[in-house]
Amino acid sequence: MTRAPHQILIIEDEPGIREALRVLLVREGYRAIEAPNAARAQIETRNHKPDLLIVDLGLPDGDGLDLIRRIRTWSSLPIVVLSARTLEEQKIAALDAGADDFVTKPFSAPELLARVRAGLRRGARATAGDAPLAFGAVRVDLAGRRTHGAHGEIHLTPVEYRVLESLARRGGMVVPQRMLLREVWGPDRAQDTRGLRVFINSLRAKIEPDPRRPRYLVTETGIGYRLCPDEVGEDTGAGSDRER
Repeated sequence: MTRAPHQILIIEDEPGIREALRVLLVREGYRAIEAPNAARAQIETRNHKPDLLIVDLGLPDGDGLDLIRRIRTWSSLPIVVLSARTLEEQKIAALDAGADDFVTKPFSAPELLARVRAGLRRGARATAGDAPLAFGAVRVDLAGRRTHGAHGEIHLTPVEYRVLESLARRGGMVVPQRMLLREVWGPDRAQDTRGLRVFINSLRAKIEPDPRRPRYLVTETGIGYRLCPDEVGEDTGAGSDRER
């Protein structure tokens, strides 16, 4: 039985960019739907129920952030922002509004496609439960709280498991530091970025082949972290700054 292609809604007011995105996505085997503004985007999202949205923030009838917030009131579908806004504060604002990832214009086609694939996988995993994670020779069973490497069991602390769980729920997508801190420690520790780095470095020492050059637990400088297990590691590494 042939599987239906994923539907992706492109929300972009510039016809040339919209057409370029449509051609790129169709060439990769996706079905592309288009919306030139926020009002049409809401209609198309409800009518077609796409698998993922690509959203420009500078829409003619409103800010894309408001559109994302409205969609998030009734849907958890993956959202990738594609915008010319480059400041870290603007990227964080988009993620806080409910976006899953942020790609800056002018964009690299391979990077955008990698983020799309990661978003579609996140959507698929949302209903699949806590599937085991693979990091080279390391296997992490989040449900069973067990981790094994080439030389036997690896001890992870309860907090380290919670950090991995939070990142795995958005596997391959960037997770802002503040969001990670709130989910793992609660609102009282939402500013403790130094403490978070300690646990990130501890996890890297246990799951990374070379913690000084992390491949799986990647830093997005000034924003947060991205978990790229073997199934998504090669796809989502493009464009990421890594801690040394």
